[in-house]
Amino acid sequence: MFKRLSTKLIVTLFGLLLLMSASFIAFALWMAPMFLEELNQKLNLDLAQNIVKEKHLMLDTQVNHDAMQTVFMGLMLVNPAIEVYLTDPQGNLLAYSAPKGVVKRQRIDLEPIRCFLEKKEHFPVLGNDPRDLTRDKVFSAAPIYEKQKLQGYLYIVLGGQAYDSVVALLQSSYILRLWTAAVVVSLLVALIAGFLVLRHISRRVQLLAGSMERFKQSDFQQSIEHLDRFDGRRGDEIDQLGSTFREMSERIIHQVKLLQHNDASRREMVANVSHDLRTPLASLQGYLETLMLKAEQLSDEQRHEYIDIAYKHSERLRKLVSELFELSTLENQDARLHFEPFSMSELVQDVCQKFRLEAEKKGLQLSTAITTQPTFVSADIGLIQRVLENLIENAIKYTPDGGQVAVSLIIASKTITTQITDTGQGIAAEDIPHIFERFYRVEKHRNLDGTGLGLAIAKRIMQLHNSSIDVQSRLNLGTTFSFPLPCGHI
Repeated sequence: MFKRLSTKLIVTLFGLLLLMSASFIAFALWMAPMFLEELNQKLNLDLAQNIVKEKHLMLDTQVNHDAMQTVFMGLMLVNPAIEVYLTDPQGNLLAYSAPKGVVKRQRIDLEPIRCFLEKKEHFPVLGNDPRDLTRDKVFSAAPIYEKQKLQGYLYIVLGGQAYDSVVALLQSSYILRLWTAAVVVSLLVALIAGFLVLRHISRRVQLLAGSMERFKQSDFQQSIEHLDRFDGRRGDEIDQLGSTFREMSERIIHQVKLLQHNDASRREMVANVSHDLRTPLASLQGYLETLMLKAEQLSDEQRHEYIDIAYKHSERLRKLVSELFELSTLENQDARLHFEPFSMSELVQDVCQKFRLEAEKKGLQLSTAITTQPTFVSADIGLIQRVLENLIENAIKYTPDGGQVAVSLIIASKTITTQITDTGQGIAAEDIPHIFERFYRVEKHRNLDGTGLGLAIAKRIMQLHNSSIDVQSRLNLGTTFSFPLPCGHI
């Protein structure tokens, strides 16, 4: 139970409120006597001065006992807690209202009296309590003059022993108990309000934690419901956390599916590679074994034929391994391109010249439509040449004798698009989305020379150039491949 965040928050809140309430009560009880002392001293600030003005407490340097007795009786009737003392100029007690035997000091310190009269300190100002050797109390004092000569001081202790019992009574009074009860009720109200607020906050945290746990149990493959309520754009930190988790889970699901797809593609590629390697290897091995076992029985013409077939199989193996290595290098995340400006028309002329003899052998017309305008592009010339070679080679390969293959350039404001058009057999609409996949070949077009990697390599090269290859084809009419490149300047 105490492992839950909401329980920990509530217990922490209760502890803090309890500590604050206890501290407040203790501080109030500590400050209450000081406040009462200050209030009492301010209310009786001129008490001693008024008595001195009204009564002649000293006559010819002697204590006027009748006047003192009158003062004692009057103050006892008004406030029994007040104690009156009469001192000489040195602070020695001359007379007092307390019973005999209870006064333990015969002299009081005059410094607090001077501070009181001169108002040098903030109230309350505490002076000696004649009835206690260790305690000080608030007082009112006034000097007594006769014929402009200081005769002594009237020293009135405002809180005597009776006041001590009043303080004790106050500390256990009904008002104090009522005030303490009010503090406790306020504590409970604050605790309930805090519980409701924390429950609202922790409920969203629990929802988020439960969603994370369900996402974990689904092996990070299933989307979590109810996460759309977290909006990190206008919410608090919890909403931002929920929104981030939602985006992260969607990204993880996408990555897992991509990994699964790549794993399936890898297994398919391994199977295709194994098949494409096994077929020429078996044929190569078969012809070589025939030459080894029956070399003397074969004619020169048969031996040359077998050697030529074995060479073609070995050449296909070489080409397949070379293209696999090339595709692997291009798919590497660290693949680096060397961009430079070059003339696309000159590159097209050079590549077409390379395939012109092969086209003539098949009776094909290989033509170029090159503009006289500048055709500089910015790209990796070696890789773009590889794309042109793959596309032109496929066009020649799949165009019947007597057909045409044309390469043209289309110049726009920011791009130059290269088109390779043939009058071959065309590609079915259902095959077009798959022709750039590795080892994908339409069955009727399979032959000994194909590897199924040329278009995959071309597509990857264009991806590295932030471009793409477009295909338009109609069966028995022909196919057009095109790819754009950004214009460059020397």
